[in-house]
Amino acid sequence: MEVGFGKSGLERGDFVDFKLSEEQEDIRRAAREFAEREFTKELIEECDREEKYPIELVKKARKLGFSTIKIPEEYGGMGLSLLEECLVTEEFYRVNPGLGNACLSSTFGTELLILFGNEEQKEKYLRWVTEKNGISAMATTEPEAGSDVASVKTKIVKEGDEWVINGVKTFITNGSVCDFVLILGRTFEGKKRHEGLTFAIVESRSKGFKATKIKNKLGLRASDTAEIVLKDVRVGDENILGEPGRGFYQLMEFFNHTRPRVAAQAVGIAQGALDLAIKYVKQRKQFDQPIGAFQHTQFKIAEIATRIQAARLLTWQAAWHCSIGNPRPELSSMAKWFAGETAVMAADWCVQFHGGYGYIGEYPAERYYRDAKITEIYEGTKEIQKQIIARQILGRI
Repeated sequence: MEVGFGKSGLERGDFVDFKLSEEQEDIRRAAREFAEREFTKELIEECDREEKYPIELVKKARKLGFSTIKIPEEYGGMGLSLLEECLVTEEFYRVNPGLGNACLSSTFGTELLILFGNEEQKEKYLRWVTEKNGISAMATTEPEAGSDVASVKTKIVKEGDEWVINGVKTFITNGSVCDFVLILGRTFEGKKRHEGLTFAIVESRSKGFKATKIKNKLGLRASDTAEIVLKDVRVGDENILGEPGRGFYQLMEFFNHTRPRVAAQAVGIAQGALDLAIKYVKQRKQFDQPIGAFQHTQFKIAEIATRIQAARLLTWQAAWHCSIGNPRPELSSMAKWFAGETAVMAADWCVQFHGGYGYIGEYPAERYYRDAKITEIYEGTKEIQKQIIARQILGRI
């Protein structure tokens, strides 16, 4: 993608092309068709009401490669880029965020293995995912360490030929259904607070590993979230990810690649809420005309649609930079913050357009509203994203 100066870019043929390739359009279409076919009204309502993890649906999506898009082909994945993953993500979340999250986050944490794992780790754990329907997870958050990752208290201490892990992790996606999880803990005290952190790969069948499902979440109820307690869990050197003490830097690189995906989640939620709102304002009549005929409604629909398109393009740009090996932290943070805010806004107005009907569970508007908020919180709050953006622009002051 190049932009030249002097002669018109159109004359030279080196203008910016925003058109998806034929393969990307096929992937996007396939994702949309799968979600519309498999995310049935009955399953959506059942999983939301009962906070049920849809394991059979997860396996169907896995079989078709939707959740293994970024895993290299040599380990059984699709070997595609973050941009293709974002296209699938948007379509899944557009139909239903809860089921979409359950399906696509079933491989959460594998990005760390792809980026920093050695050949043996990739061969074992990536193939566990692609060939045995293994479910992965990543655990950084603790009761007193959320945005402040450097406050992690979990210990990963070397004892003889083993590493002993003790600590508590919370709000862990797939925590109670995973087969293995990448645990962030402190190996040693460094000169700076963020130094000395290390990732260890822990299998859920390990002695001393206990996961408890967190219930009564506001949204994404089909997705598993848990608290994990690790008590004298032991792993060997082969389960340490990269060089001990480099965990913080690995996590920051991980976020550069995963925040655009969260942005795609938010774009999908926003688009789904807008689709629902458009359908409703065309049908609902007040004062002898559809409420979509009122100028205020039209202006708000136009505003939401514009924000969604802006968020989508920003998400694609951030994903594209990651896909060519040039992740831009500020773009990833811009995409996540702006798209998350757009999702909340779109879902809020979807409820508002529905009036009283938007406030009850019989209509899906309230579900989009509940599901949207998390995109402003997990993988770095919107406040953290703004801080990252400002630091990239201003430098440290």
